[in-house]
Amino acid sequence: MLKKLLVLLAVVTVLGACSSETKSGGPKDALFQLEDLDGNTVNLADYEGKNVYVKFWASWCPICLAGLEEVNALAAEDTDFEVLTIVAPGYNNEKKKDAFVKWYKGVDDVQDLPVLMDEGGNLVKEFEVRGYPTSAFINKKGELVKTQAGQLSNDQIKEMMDQLK
Repeated sequence: MLKKLLVLLAVVTVLGACSSETKSGGPKDALFQLEDLDGNTVNLADYEGKNVYVKFWASWCPICLAGLEEVNALAAEDTDFEVLTIVAPGYNNEKKKDAFVKWYKGVDDVQDLPVLMDEGGNLVKEFEVRGYPTSAFINKKGELVKTQAGQLSNDQIKEMMDQLK
């Protein structure tokens, strides 16, 4: 079973890399306001003057789940940028909000990972996320600079964030 899962993960990773696209531009104003898992409102404007890395992911995406611990480690690091993740309850086969929150409480090693909820997927649609995971790189002005589909390592994320300076 583990061997089949590893083979599936390798195939999906290769396909994701092959279909990975880099996009610059997009919404001129990337500003958004979403709720976190505790119901607190998080506004991108709160991070004015800082670059922000955003990972779009889904609970049903094995690659996303395999990378959560690494992104959690990045969120815990002292970097010069913020790390946010966004899920879309009720959109694209994602669990409904309450079911997602309940499920997420059982996930290990994600205690430092900020998770925002884009209920209904409006932001996902605006950012033209076509697959999970997708990364979005937002500059200090709150502008979406680039999106990229596929799994990125923390080193790749840091390298891309350094380019936003």
